[in-house]
Amino acid sequence: MSPRIDYAQQSPDLFKAFMEFSLALKSSVIEPPIHDLVQIRASQLNGCAFCVDMHVKEATIHGERPLRLHHVAIWRESTLFAPRERAALAWTEVLTELPEGGVPDELYERVRGQFSEKELSDLTFSIMAINGWNRVGIAFKSMPGSADKAYGLDKAGLN
Repeated sequence: MSPRIDYAQQSPDLFKAFMEFSLALKSSVIEPPIHDLVQIRASQLNGCAFCVDMHVKEATIHGERPLRLHHVAIWRESTLFAPRERAALAWTEVLTELPEGGVPDELYERVRGQFSEKELSDLTFSIMAINGWNRVGIAFKSMPGSADKAYGLDKAGLN
């Protein structure tokens, strides 16, 4: 698999703006472990190999336990996630898959029980961003691991 085009080179202003938006999420009120889980789960659902690879490496660098990373795909059956993390993963799934009829009220209320309005807003923007990155990664066949050095992901020791 080889990349189709270098979208950062072809649309530098748009890439820069989207990158700045994504970097602004680092200062959101959502704690980094939840941010990592959300990025991994959305990327799994979308089938973005580049992003799954990248965010597993980031989570590893941030100190996430390997078994929890393996359990992200089976989070509903796993006992390794706290209620707040489960709510974030459920919110990630519904906003990534966008079911017909939208977000069910029951799910919204359950998630809202774990997050303040500000937190839920920040979480939603985080999910929006990763879904955007997944789409460019998939459209242009970004190669897993190809940006490890540029993003410092080689520090994860997972190559």
